[in-house]
Amino acid sequence: MIERIGYLWPEIVLFIGACLTMVIGLSPNADMRKQTGLIAGVSLLIAAALGLATPAAPTWAILPGIMPFAKPLIALVGLLLLLVNIGSVDRDEEAAIAAGKPFNPLRVTGAEFYAFFLFSLMGAMLCATAGDLIWLFLALELTSLPTYVMVVLSGRGKKGFDRSQEAGVKYFFLGALGAGIFLYGFALLYGGTGTTQFVEIAQHFAAHGMNPIATVGLVLALVGVSFKIAAVPMHFYTADVYQGSSGGVAAFLAFVPKTAGMISILLLVSTVGWAAGQGSLPPAIESLLWALAVLTMTVGNVLALLQSSLKRMLAYSSIAHSGYMLVGVIAGPGDGSFVSSGIAAVLFYLLCYGVMSTGVFAVLASLERKSGGEAVEVESLDDIKGLCRSHPWLGWSMVICMLSLLGFPPILGFFGKVPLFTSALGAGHVVLVVILALNSAIAAFYYLRVVAGVMIDPESDSGVRDTGVPARVIAAVISGVLVLGLSVFGNVFMGSGEKAAEVRRFVGQSDEHDTDSVPLDEHSEAAEDEHHAVSH
Repeated sequence: MIERIGYLWPEIVLFIGACLTMVIGLSPNADMRKQTGLIAGVSLLIAAALGLATPAAPTWAILPGIMPFAKPLIALVGLLLLLVNIGSVDRDEEAAIAAGKPFNPLRVTGAEFYAFFLFSLMGAMLCATAGDLIWLFLALELTSLPTYVMVVLSGRGKKGFDRSQEAGVKYFFLGALGAGIFLYGFALLYGGTGTTQFVEIAQHFAAHGMNPIATVGLVLALVGVSFKIAAVPMHFYTADVYQGSSGGVAAFLAFVPKTAGMISILLLVSTVGWAAGQGSLPPAIESLLWALAVLTMTVGNVLALLQSSLKRMLAYSSIAHSGYMLVGVIAGPGDGSFVSSGIAAVLFYLLCYGVMSTGVFAVLASLERKSGGEAVEVESLDDIKGLCRSHPWLGWSMVICMLSLLGFPPILGFFGKVPLFTSALGAGHVVLVVILALNSAIAAFYYLRVVAGVMIDPESDSGVRDTGVPARVIAAVISGVLVLGLSVFGNVFMGSGEKAAEVRRFVGQSDEHDTDSVPLDEHSEAAEDEHHAVSH
């Protein structure tokens, strides 16, 4: 356990940053309290730098290269999310204090919000560091538990707070259900293999195959973790929670739990498929993932077509994108090249989706209108009609990010989606590729409807105005610029994703006195040392 400290410096920095924000948030000095957002941002910058320097190929990791890719990704997208969330919680309270009203530290929730923000990002990073089931369970819970509170805190005004409370309660109870399911699955995996270590589980499967207990355990684990990525049938909370949250928190939910869930699925599936020396997944697991992928992308896109609320539409859209990424999980590592590796495609798509979705939600968070005497965030398509004329920076950012979510060439989303197609084709999943293509065509209808409204329709007369928080506009513009920039320079991240997708593989050993598995590269001295350490 001690040797893992060297891989945890990004998480340690975020933990220190979260503690500092909580302490400084109790200061009676308003200027001091305003620095909590800055502290969170500096913590994320340092964590991103340390994440890039994280060493790869630890002996206890089933995906040895994932940490140097996933940790900077989480931290850098987290910076964008931080800009979107600035002012989302404490803006009214700070304005009251500035007007000379007495300071009540129990009502100023900005510092606590940033602390929860950093704790959840830290949990997502810890998922990439996980080497065993217990660690993974704790990391997933650390990712999820702060988000329940963030949803409740994000409501503004009486109506907004009532909706956020309802959304938080739904999210919490369904999250507890998902956690219970995958924890039971983890227990069965331990019962079926006798270990919680991913490497040892893969060795067991390579030597002995899957027994019924382990199979049921892995199925339950995957179904439970699918709650984090909002995959069908664990998706029912998504639309209500997104609609009840602020735009910034909805952007956070669209990326952070989804990233933690996809990384966890990759770790779990690796133990039974490719790491265990198999060219493909076992039939039971492949059938489960196939059904999840088809249902998730189809249900998500069809329900998105029926929505008039932008947040609900984006919620169902996020469900569909989870289905797209599951196609990459089914495809597997291929021959190791980027175009054939489904794992690399999933990791790169997480980067693409994080930037695209954050840009769209940043635009929504930057706009508000009056409703019943209260300022509320924009909700319907009518509210953002003519946005390119009324608010050009926000309007064109929305157009770019929406087209990228659609996968319109030659924007970033297109380059993120193509590897999912090529990896699935290379793995022989032609029917799955056809279904993916049909769903992309369905998605074009509601994405282009938004684009047309923003670009072509006359300006809205519903009294939409800027919220007056420049950080959110900056986040929207940066997201739009990144979508265009990564379309040109994305090959750098594609190469990093290819390295991150390398899977440690094991094969069974024929010695009758030793039925454990050994690494495929057993002739190398490093592999022999690893096998010796794991065996003892």
